[in-house]
Amino acid sequence: MKVLSTVKLPEYMKEDLSRSYPDVVFYHDKKINEVLDLLPEADIILTYGEDLTEEHINQAKNLKWMMVASAGIDQLPFSVLEEHDIMVTNSKGVHAIPMAEYCISMMLQVSRQAEVLAENQRLHNWDRRVRMEELYEKTVLIIGTGAIGTATAKLTQAFGMNVMGVNSDGRKVEHYDKTYKMSEVKDPLSQADFVISVLPSTDRTKGLLNKEFFQNMKDHAVFIHIGRGNVVVEKDLIDVLKTNRSIHAVLDVFETEPLPAEHELWDMENVTITPHLSGITKRYLPRAMEIFKSNLADYISNEHKQMKNKISLGKRY
Repeated sequence: MKVLSTVKLPEYMKEDLSRSYPDVVFYHDKKINEVLDLLPEADIILTYGEDLTEEHINQAKNLKWMMVASAGIDQLPFSVLEEHDIMVTNSKGVHAIPMAEYCISMMLQVSRQAEVLAENQRLHNWDRRVRMEELYEKTVLIIGTGAIGTATAKLTQAFGMNVMGVNSDGRKVEHYDKTYKMSEVKDPLSQADFVISVLPSTDRTKGLLNKEFFQNMKDHAVFIHIGRGNVVVEKDLIDVLKTNRSIHAVLDVFETEPLPAEHELWDMENVTITPHLSGITKRYLPRAMEIFKSNLADYISNEHKQMKNKISLGKRY
């Protein structure tokens, strides 16, 4: 069995894989266009999902399983994967802790006016009139109640916040006081002090958060976007931010990445920008590899039904 990995792994992880699976041949740290000769031999590909085209999949004659070392899979060539009946798994869940902590940090940063305080320190300006807000008893609406959203909900509960969630069918989820169907997504907006989007990119979610959505947010609300960039209609968000300057947006993902240096979002006072790093910590790769190792053991044992995080190619998630 041969595994082709385009994910760059530290040496200790490579050694661990070789020790754990001595009958498997691993080709590590390969850029896909540099190993086209290996593609036809690969039974398994470990990838971040951004480097594979339809042509690559067609060349991979022996490919049976693809492991994506991230949660995002929207750049995969789904049609050809479905055509060749290739199993795809991802690393869903590895982002839950860091992204939940990111949301809390940004909620506190805005509520406690961290940017203003930092600027006052730079200017040696002793100003006790800076307005501090508490998270306690504020209401947060989390759109997407999966692993990341639920980890965030759990932390917000610890701050004494009221927690509402939105998922496909309005099903109840632990750590949420109330949940809504996706078709009802605009209904709770007028109650929410914080709105967090954790939605994946699917045919149903692309462009879902548009001008009408943002116009229904309450004054002084904070919108935090950590899902997929194309879920938000960026032009609509910008228009609303210009019209209602009391709304604040914390944006970690964008329609175009990297965000162009000349983009107007950079200079908007009611916007906080981070470069798509809310889920990145030194624990990211070890967590992803634990999922891969567990799945690889099941795959070798022909226990395919037990493998974690299988993707429905038809649904694209």
